[in-house]
Amino acid sequence: MLRKTIFVSLVAGIVILASSCNNYSKILKSGNNTLKYETGVDLYEKGDFNKALQFFDILRAVNRGTDKGAKLTYYSANCYFQMKDYQIASYYYNQYAQTYPRGEFAQESAFLTAYCNYLESPRASLDQTNTYIALRELQNFIDMYPGSTKIEEAHRLMDDLRAKLEVKSYNVGMLYYKMGDYQAAITSFENLLDEYPDTDFKETILFSITKAYYTYAEKSIFTKKDERYEKTIESYNNLLYSFPESEYLEEVEEINTKARENLKNK
Repeated sequence: MLRKTIFVSLVAGIVILASSCNNYSKILKSGNNTLKYETGVDLYEKGDFNKALQFFDILRAVNRGTDKGAKLTYYSANCYFQMKDYQIASYYYNQYAQTYPRGEFAQESAFLTAYCNYLESPRASLDQTNTYIALRELQNFIDMYPGSTKIEEAHRLMDDLRAKLEVKSYNVGMLYYKMGDYQAAITSFENLLDEYPDTDFKETILFSITKAYYTYAEKSIFTKKDERYEKTIESYNNLLYSFPESEYLEEVEEINTKARENLKNK
């Protein structure tokens, strides 16, 4: 008896679902845009974002520039956000912010445009295009809405993104160093220090620059050696000034001594 009841319930559920799908399909194909809008919003409010988008996609162009069009763009962005398709969500949030700058959700959409790109920002070892886009969008938001309650969060997100770029730059410099491309390593490290003067990697970077200049000098042609030994000594002094008790002190003192001896013997 129980099995029969379960079977009947399942059949009834399938019939209701099929009927519901047929009704949605009929509404989509109909010329009744008001009913389409009401159905799409109802699906949206019930959390059926994928199905709601079928209605919103049809209605956005028809209602562009109207209050209803603004809501459709915002609802579409939220659907993609809830579905974790942040790239498309960002597109629609940005479209809302640009098309409806005085709209009810303009400030929120401007922030979420940036936040979606923040969520799309990959780990430091990968291409950082989305990281740069997110930084630009967050700065745009800060400039446009300086009094927003989201300003503090926007700055925190920017700090997170910059930290990722800092790690990326450090890893690139270390990669050049390990490959033996000392000139590229030095340039990368010095650019990193210019951009992030308070980086947590500073001690290791100054140490690596000192070693790189010395090794570079050793491998250089005769006419270039003096200049690069002098750079070695300069880098050693920078490390010593910034970190007088550096963990690398013993090794760099030896490098400094050798560089000075090589200069004296010229």
